Amino acid sequence: MDALLKLLRENAALKPSQLAAMLSLSETEVVKRIKAYEEEQVILGYRTVLNEEKLGVEMVRAVIEVKITPERGGGFNRLAERIAKYAEVNSCYLMSGSYDLLVVVEGNNLRELASFVSEKLATIQGVLSTATHFMLKPYKEQGVLMVAEKNEDRLPVTP
Repeated sequence: MDALLKLLRENAALKPSQLAAMLSLSETEVVKRIKAYEEEQVILGYRTVLNEEKLGVEMVRAVIEVKITPERGGGFNRLAERIAKYAEVNSCYLMSGSYDLLVVVEGNNLRELASFVSEKLATIQGVLSTATHFMLKPYKEQGVLMVAEKNEDRLPVTP
């Protein structure tokens, strides 16, 4: 992977001038390359990882294992793309193993997600079964630890 993309993946908030200094490139070249990556859809978006607990935000998240029937000529793609378009769906992945899709969803409360599964997802023709697992507490999100590491200022005790 390109060094510029690696740096942006680690911290998309870095300014072009900072990236240029880190990569020994001109700021103009960095801006040009970022724009090209965006136009080629290599870079699809930028996200900030928030500590919602500190913000007092109450979100309910779940991962749903979905078994589907592949379609002739389209395999899993058409159904997966249909599921991915729902507003409640945060991520959707084709998986190997005992289920076909892993769908990550979020909503304001448990009832909202239960309604999504029972009224929208499970009713789609081709969906054979679902298994929903609610996320209780995040420890790491998109490579970022959600709990700051505590530095022990005490000396270790040895016998």
